[in-house]
Amino acid sequence: MTENTTELSRPLVVGRKQDGRNCYDPEAKRDLVEVCLQPGISVARLAMQHGVNANLLRTWIGRYRKKHESAGAILAQPSAFIPVVGAKVAAPQGGGGLWATLPNGVRLDLSGLTEHELPQLLTWLSRLPCSGSPQG
Repeated sequence: MTENTTELSRPLVVGRKQDGRNCYDPEAKRDLVEVCLQPGISVARLAMQHGVNANLLRTWIGRYRKKHESAGAILAQPSAFIPVVGAKVAAPQGGGGLWATLPNGVRLDLSGLTEHELPQLLTWLSRLPCSGSPQG
């Protein structure tokens, strides 16, 4: 696993209150929260890298989401998962057989499979990595 360090464009801590708590730059907080919302990002790791308690960072994330959802904005978070869609089953022009056309255009000839082989094939296919899977 590669170590990803995220540098902010401005310092996160801009001062201290009288009781010793840190004062944070709002823009730097927003930048850090937006990085945390990307798929495959460890909130705990980013908190540690920037000297912030992970629970505090999660609180900021919750506030950010609530603010943007209440404003009617939809958070565009690319999913690490690809939705499952039904395969179009169509017979080839030449006659019978079992064919499946996947959404990406790949056609599978399933006509030679037995009733026991088809579930095994589907299990095997489900274990293959896909382009939407997080690298790790």
